[in-house]
Amino acid sequence: MLLHIPNVLTKEQLIECRKLLEKASWIDGKLTAGSQAVNVKSNLQLAENDPLLKYLREIITSSLKANPLFVSAALPNHIISPFVNRYENSGAYGNHVDNSILYDATIGKSYRTDISCSLFFTDPQEYEGGEMVIEDTFGTHEVKLPAGDLLLYPSTSLHRVEPVTKGVRMVSFMWIQSMIRSAWKRSILFELDNTIQSLRAKYGETQEAVNLSIHYHKLLQEWAEI
Repeated sequence: MLLHIPNVLTKEQLIECRKLLEKASWIDGKLTAGSQAVNVKSNLQLAENDPLLKYLREIITSSLKANPLFVSAALPNHIISPFVNRYENSGAYGNHVDNSILYDATIGKSYRTDISCSLFFTDPQEYEGGEMVIEDTFGTHEVKLPAGDLLLYPSTSLHRVEPVTKGVRMVSFMWIQSMIRSAWKRSILFELDNTIQSLRAKYGETQEAVNLSIHYHKLLQEWAEI
């Protein structure tokens, strides 16, 4: 499932984050790349021990947990501590697949990467190039989202960031270990939840909506790994 989630960050949060990021110190992004990605990664990144990253992680994680659409789609068991990167001067990230297991240094534990996310700090008109290109069973998708919006996609997808030929592209990236390991089952639950919410919005708390909600929670209980 490829999903665009708007307004994960508020305008006030964006303004604050952008001011902080403009003054940030950046390191070579290759320092945190895996064995496959290190040869195709050319960008800058906030260091893991940077106090700014710790502050931004708190903002991002709390915003995600408070976003109903994200929670419905991801059904997160754990959000691996986000990172922030910067692309400029033809910086790019070639074709790669994210590692299936990642270590979260903040927690001191390894987690499955079921879902990958990119949260944009810069608007599309602020840079040229830099498209996020994702390949899945339904074809190839090019994405450039407004600042504050998030792209959610399966971690098993082949993806890349095209070279940024002008301006600066700043994005936070993170991975989710979902309560539901199967992407197919997550999709079923997401569609069912959307249907329930749509029925409630149109007709109120009907018996049909209640019945569907019961089935939703039965499936969640049956499939969840926590």
